[in-house]
Amino acid sequence: MNGKICYLELPATDVEASAAFYEGVFGWNIRQRGDGSTAFDDTTGQVSGAWLTGRPPATEPGVLFYVMVDNAVATVDAVTEHGGEIVQPIGLDPGEITARFRDPGGNIVGIYQEPAT
Repeated sequence: MNGKICYLELPATDVEASAAFYEGVFGWNIRQRGDGSTAFDDTTGQVSGAWLTGRPPATEPGVLFYVMVDNAVATVDAVTEHGGEIVQPIGLDPGEITARFRDPGGNIVGIYQEPAT
């Protein structure tokens, strides 16, 4: 699968808080790697990554990744319930169902819901 995105490194100020956030909001599988660091696998099992301290968060959209969700409204609610902040509400990307949030580490991340056909 040449060219597939497979791994993400997410800056974090508190790795445990970030792991709990992504597990609670998106259902990501949280695990400990052999080196003791905290890692994750997304719900598809095709994208993994880890949280890193000592790296500045992506506080402004430059490279911006989106997490696919079944229900954007419910996900926005889950983001705020788990300590995230909505920085772009649903409805600001014409023709798309998206929102953006700030995670506990300060990173801006998007959510995307496939429009009904």
